Amino acid sequence: MKKRVIIGAAMLLSGCVQVDNYDAVVKQPAPMGLAGYWQSTGPQSSLVSPEAIASLIVTQQGDTLDCRQWQRVIAVPGKLMRDGDKLYNVTQKRDVYRLEREGNTIEFDGLTLQRVNKPTVECQDALMKAGLHVTK
Repeated sequence: MKKRVIIGAAMLLSGCVQVDNYDAVVKQPAPMGLAGYWQSTGPQSSLVSPEAIASLIVTQQGDTLDCRQWQRVIAVPGKLMRDGDKLYNVTQKRDVYRLEREGNTIEFDGLTLQRVNKPTVECQDALMKAGLHVTK
């Protein structure tokens, strides 16, 4: 019990956002210019391999798909959440990642993603399976 209080206080003081119930998170519509396809370019230290690709797909309604691929595809649906003036992607696994956008670049989970015209074929398949539709 004591450890939980200390960890909770540390998270509160560090500005971390915690989600205990994904279904209780209020989905926010995507701010202007955020809806679309975002993808890593080149090797990034936050990915498991230099050949790995990270994608974030954002719909106008605020649904997201965090799609990462290397030897297999891991696609986790989520939604946009606002906490004050900060925007976050909350996944169904209850992972919370702050989104910071500057022009055609997003910083998210230690990754730098660039806007692209369409996702990889593997992420397109995952998008269809998740039942999401992107309109830019």
